[in-house]
Amino acid sequence: MSYIYILTNPTNKVLYIGVTNNLVRRIYEHKQKMLEGFSSRYNLTKLVYYEQFDDIAKAIAQEKVLKEWRRSWKECLINKLNPAWRDLYDEICF
Repeated sequence: MSYIYILTNPTNKVLYIGVTNNLVRRIYEHKQKMLEGFSSRYNLTKLVYYEQFDDIAKAIAQEKVLKEWRRSWKECLINKLNPAWRDLYDEICF
């Protein structure tokens, strides 16, 4: 399985889109700031959207599409699944 995901910061001001084959591990790494770079610099630790794919090629293709979207379109996508913009990390861990 592969996943695309969207992270934000506590104030929902910045969005980050990523792809991974292990969602729980990857989000944990973001939360613990184990990865230097954009997500660590902007405190992107809140998982607000994810989508599962059967293969990594499809996930990467969708990640590239989402990265081209306007912010308002990304917000609509998040609002369909998660209108309160709650952190979904706890839900995927159990």
